[in-house]
Amino acid sequence: MKNFTVPTRDEVSAGNQENFDKLQKGLGFVPNLYAYFAKSETALGDYLALQNRKSTLRAKEREVINLVVSQVNGCRYCQSAHTVLGKMNGFTDDQILEIRRGSASFDPKLDALVKFAKAVTLQRGKADQEAVDAFFAAGYTETSLVDVVIVIGDKIISNYIHNLTEFPIDFPVAVPLEEVNA
Repeated sequence: MKNFTVPTRDEVSAGNQENFDKLQKGLGFVPNLYAYFAKSETALGDYLALQNRKSTLRAKEREVINLVVSQVNGCRYCQSAHTVLGKMNGFTDDQILEIRRGSASFDPKLDALVKFAKAVTLQRGKADQEAVDAFFAAGYTETSLVDVVIVIGDKIISNYIHNLTEFPIDFPVAVPLEEVNA
């Protein structure tokens, strides 16, 4: 068993305590993932800045990327958090499961995005030409490509942190696809 602990507000720096206070005010709690970033003096602030940067992608599109990348990387924490956020962005349970499986038949543009994000993640940036062509044919641009890769990078960071540490998931735990498909 891994023995990584999530710091409390009292255990982090003054700067990170300010970040905790902002998260508490905005979300009603400090998710364990964010709290864990506060073990570093600057990582939490840097990560929040990355997540809150301006983007050409809508929130719903970012959630598509977050869901599929978290599935590819096997991160239960992020699958769980983004299932909640996906619902807040208007996705149904079935749509979220379909996105995690790697498609979005309910929306052709999002389907191209899911397949592109999955291909980029699986192939470490060397997506197959079919996924790239479909992405652009769906109306995405080179600017969108940059923004998608930044969201993928953001999610890889958090996926890897949780996969390494396995601290407790503080969201309703997402059902493993294996159980849904059984």
